[in-house]
Amino acid sequence: MKRIFTTALFAAGLFAASTTFAQTHKDTTLGQKVGSTAKKGWHATKKTASKVGNKTAEVTSKGASAVADQKVKDKVAPGGQTVYVDGKSRYYYVSKKGGHVYVKESALISKP
Repeated sequence: MKRIFTTALFAAGLFAASTTFAQTHKDTTLGQKVGSTAKKGWHATKKTASKVGNKTAEVTSKGASAVADQKVKDKVAPGGQTVYVDGKSRYYYVSKKGGHVYVKESALISKP
């Protein structure tokens, strides 16, 4: 019984060692092509997701501003954006990333 247990333990150790060594082999030519392609794909996906997220935030923020705050009819922001007035009488416009950019009343431009 002791001999069978020792043999089985030896076989299991040998099997574990062989699978460990088998996984260390790398094919460099194939790995480099897949790696660079994967990096390009990830970069494109990340860039597109960022654009979609920013646009979604902008549209959401503009919608919420139009409902909750007053729109200034005769003035625009320095970049030509629509200006809103919040409940504390502060002027702001919505940036491309969906954030509120507060501006002074003196910095507003009359609509053409």
